[in-house]
Amino acid sequence: MPEIDALLPHSRYLARLFAAQPALREDLAARLSRPPTAAELGAWLDAQAIEEDTLKPLLRRFKQWAYGWIMLRDLAGLAPLGEVTETMTLIAEQAVSRALALLVTGLEARYGVPRNAAGERQELIVIGMGKLGGRELNASSDIDLIFVFPDDGDTDGERSISNFEFFTRLGRSLINAIAEVTAEGQVFRVDMRLRPNGDSGPLVGSFEMLENYFITQGREWERYAWIKARPLTGNRWEELEAIRRPFVFRKYLDFGAINAMRDLHAQIRREVARKDMADNVKLGPGGIREIEFIAQVFQLIRGGRDATLQLKPTLQVLALLVARGQLDQAGVARLSAAYDFLRRVEHRLQYFEDAQTHRLPENAVDQTLLAASMGFVSWEALLAELESHREHVAQHFGAVFADPNQAEHDLAALWGDCESGGGPVAKLVELGFRQPEEAAGRLCNLRRSARYEQLSESIRERFDALMPRVLEAAAAQPDPDATLTRIVGLLEAVTRRAAYLALLHQYPQALTRVAQLMGSSSWGAQYLQRHPILLDELLDARLLEASPDWPAFRSALAARLEEQEPDTERQMDTLREAHHAQVFRLLAQDLGGQLPLEKLSDHLSDLADSIVDLALQFAWRKVLTRHRETPRFAVIAYGKLGGKELGYASDLDMVFIFDDEAAEAEQNYARLSTRLNTWLSAQTPAGQLFETDLRLRPNGESGLVVVSLEGFRKYQLENAWVWEHQALSRARFAAGDPAVGAGFEQIRREVLALPRDLVKLREEVLAMRQKMYDAHATKADQRATVFDLKHDPGGLIDVEFLVQYLVLGHAQRHPELTHNVGNIALLRITADLGLIPAELAEAARQAYREYRRLQHGLRLNDQKSRVAPQLVADHAAAVRRLWQVVFA
Repeated sequence: MPEIDALLPHSRYLARLFAAQPALREDLAARLSRPPTAAELGAWLDAQAIEEDTLKPLLRRFKQWAYGWIMLRDLAGLAPLGEVTETMTLIAEQAVSRALALLVTGLEARYGVPRNAAGERQELIVIGMGKLGGRELNASSDIDLIFVFPDDGDTDGERSISNFEFFTRLGRSLINAIAEVTAEGQVFRVDMRLRPNGDSGPLVGSFEMLENYFITQGREWERYAWIKARPLTGNRWEELEAIRRPFVFRKYLDFGAINAMRDLHAQIRREVARKDMADNVKLGPGGIREIEFIAQVFQLIRGGRDATLQLKPTLQVLALLVARGQLDQAGVARLSAAYDFLRRVEHRLQYFEDAQTHRLPENAVDQTLLAASMGFVSWEALLAELESHREHVAQHFGAVFADPNQAEHDLAALWGDCESGGGPVAKLVELGFRQPEEAAGRLCNLRRSARYEQLSESIRERFDALMPRVLEAAAAQPDPDATLTRIVGLLEAVTRRAAYLALLHQYPQALTRVAQLMGSSSWGAQYLQRHPILLDELLDARLLEASPDWPAFRSALAARLEEQEPDTERQMDTLREAHHAQVFRLLAQDLGGQLPLEKLSDHLSDLADSIVDLALQFAWRKVLTRHRETPRFAVIAYGKLGGKELGYASDLDMVFIFDDEAAEAEQNYARLSTRLNTWLSAQTPAGQLFETDLRLRPNGESGLVVVSLEGFRKYQLENAWVWEHQALSRARFAAGDPAVGAGFEQIRREVLALPRDLVKLREEVLAMRQKMYDAHATKADQRATVFDLKHDPGGLIDVEFLVQYLVLGHAQRHPELTHNVGNIALLRITADLGLIPAELAEAARQAYREYRRLQHGLRLNDQKSRVAPQLVADHAAAVRRLWQVVFA
């Protein structure tokens, strides 16, 4: 254990204190080996007889005792940073709560209890701000406080006064008890300037006053300040939080916070330069404040969408930002190490004289002492380490807050001058636009539009700064005209949402990716326009390149939905937002050439399965009459979802089945089916998940919305049409109870393997195919110029009907044909079984792949599945040859 005498040179304040109070030195020497605890701090105060006349001296002696304890442990190298800041926070909390409890008793004896109109007792809520709110109080800090109370009213005593006056008097008394400098010093300096309207505002305010202030006058820097706000006393904290949270954390992603924080930091930097505070470890370049800003700007941007980011301690926020993929782990490790180092330097500077200073010492004696207390052999060695940390912090801060648009863009004049006629057109020609007159007209119409004119000045400035970069990004795409049209459509959709303009303005890489996506796919452009929140996905290339981990996705999403229980509306929005984000990531990988079509369909199908299963799980909880904890209910996927060939905009063909003998089962599962369909298909503020189709259930639209497992089997064996058995070949269990799913699979295989008359089967399949030809195929007079990839002879439907016929006709003798492995795999299996020629099977497989690839590309740009016949002539001929072999 270090000798106390060896530590005292590092704190002249403590040396003076021990000289005046030798007993205190002995007491703390005995405690040096263990950290202070809340219980021990409270016990010290409990042992004192605290009255109004003894309050001030006792609180000051308490502060000296506890502060000396933690200071000695820190200087001895026994206390990590977290112990120091937590102890200082506990000292402040105890001082405030003990003083308030005593002072309110005296005021109530004089004026009565403050009550609202309903007669309910009102209590003063002392809100800790800044480092006190974040439990990060430093060694010689002031404490930032705000005083609020719930409701206006009056006290109930004979000398009645208003609640406002009562709590104003109480607040003043509390400040005096804590902050007045007496012969024994002070407990803490108290700073009330963060309250509404600062020094010019009232000392206390009601909830209503605070809420009105936030709505009408709250400024961006106050949002930053209120991140760490934490109530220390009183009650009704949930109501207070309901006022604070929407002010601090916007419902939507708030990239405008970057500019506000940048401006605030610029003000601080100017103040630092003006006062020559470059050696200030808190406010100087690469200092503590910059680390705090990095953490808090992400909280302001994303905290409204991600409640887990509504933390207060800086290091915890940084760690969470790594988990959320917003900052890289190595960078945060450096920031965290710098934070720890800078805060420990800060404390040692303050230990010298118990002064609120953050400036490095200028005299050689204190420099040597500071270096030694930090474990360095010399002042120069300490400075080298300090500068290394500050350099890393400044680099990270610059990466987050640097303004990419400081210089005026070369194309600013093109956007700004829509009256010069030939000027914009000539420049657009130079940029590579193929229809420059139309592009110029589009730009000028936007600039003259009522939507643009009605923008606030600040948003219009941001819009004007963005447009030249939009032109540059569009011009870099293969089709600049279409790209510009689509981006303008997006901007028109989000002009009133300044956060999205701020995102594109702040992050040029996001604008580049928007241009690439919109130039490649009109469907993707419309998707982004419907869901602009997805712009956030464009900021992290790692998210756009990472292969999906569906079990992890499902687990994380389930946890978020659990947190939101029982808020159905929020859960439905969360499902949509999560689904849209994943679809958008897959789209980015698809357009980037990273995903083969078959793998893309697998991913989209796995995503749909996860969403449907979670929707089922949480929709069941909303069925008030449910008779069991877990429903014996399954979702059966048909069609593209059943065959795992789902596309971006595919419907979900589903059948709902249950296996439950309880008397109320059918009624409850009917309710569940209706509710689940609503969860999946309803339009909410976050959009829609899927179009759903339930018509493949037994008896179609006239049948029950859900059917028992045995009822499904009976229908399939006795009443189903051949086309329903064809559809069954592509059906599978997708979500719900696996046991019910296994029961369905057993029925499916049983039905597919039924003995069938091949002649009759062929007649029925051909008759159904003819109906589809007649309804959808290209008319005879157009077939020389158009081939419908799906419906025309030799197209996709022919391949599917071929496979379905072969399955139904031969599964009795070849059970492997009942496996739902997709058309391409089943063509190979039927060839291996000798049911069709191998060379024709391979040709049909290649045709099917190519048709799907072409169809996918056309749908990405909202075009019908039609191509020139010569483009696929060989593939269509191969499918028709196989058709002739099978159906001859």
